[in-house]
Amino acid sequence: MGSMVAGVWYTDEGIKARPDGEWTRAPSILRHWITPDGAPGPTGDGGFAAEAGRYHIYVAPNCPWAHRALLTIALKNLGALIAVSFAAPKRTDQGWVFDNDKGYMDGLFGSHSVHELYSRGADDYTGRVTVPVLWDTKTDRIVSNESADIVRMLGSAFNHLGANDIDLYPQHLRGEIDAWNERIYRDFNNGVYRAGFSESQEKYDAAVKTVFETVDALEQRLENTNYIVGDQLTEVDVRLFPTLARFDVAYFSAFKCNIRRLTDYPNLWRYARRFFAMDGVKDTVYFDIYRRGYHSQSEKRNPFGIAPAGPVVDWSL
Repeated sequence: MGSMVAGVWYTDEGIKARPDGEWTRAPSILRHWITPDGAPGPTGDGGFAAEAGRYHIYVAPNCPWAHRALLTIALKNLGALIAVSFAAPKRTDQGWVFDNDKGYMDGLFGSHSVHELYSRGADDYTGRVTVPVLWDTKTDRIVSNESADIVRMLGSAFNHLGANDIDLYPQHLRGEIDAWNERIYRDFNNGVYRAGFSESQEKYDAAVKTVFETVDALEQRLENTNYIVGDQLTEVDVRLFPTLARFDVAYFSAFKCNIRRLTDYPNLWRYARRFFAMDGVKDTVYFDIYRRGYHSQSEKRNPFGIAPAGPVVDWSL
């Protein structure tokens, strides 16, 4: 997949497991913050004030971390304020790339690959080239490539410019939100990858056990509530849903998270379909891309690149 060193792209074999066979994810390091008035946020420099039409976000339809940003744009009604460009749902030796012939294009610069954006907007960058990328057209800089931060800033910074008043991070629930966010990220969002990319039986067994312990906890949590925290929509739900949407069509088979399916959990399955039915959410979901993408050719996981025909799952309520 490659990576960048001091703003220069280098092709390599991608992220590897540790010597003990456990897979780890590198952290995002571009973490500035958009605020209503441009004051510094929790991380990074100030100067990024919320303005209609100033910011552009780059995503890929198959990336669950980018999916968080798309969901927030939909749920907060930010489509008229922030433009979106889609990279193609594939990676090459150039990392994430655009494919103009198939409608995946850089709406700002006509780039061929996402790493060109990193070279332009963070010219001394060293690290992985990931999506989402939140871009500031005024300063020609990358604001952030950390999806959790992007969800949080999009959830509040643009309220005075016409975004709706849904509060995804209400003050009185923040402690509980933070706790669930940490567990869901560690043991579910990232847990499925630890299972799928494990290179030892021991590490796989531990990872998949943790995944399903978390699913069981979520199933129990939803016994008498419609949402994970406070019986209201929060960023916990936004961060959980992308993994749920990919679970049966991708993670179940491609990542060997196959003890049970999402559809085997009555409360969680009901919750997922209700979220899917919310305004704008369906337009952010690409089941066939997930099915084909996660079963793409891989020397270790799927050497022939054969994608399964199913499962066929009805997400309608």
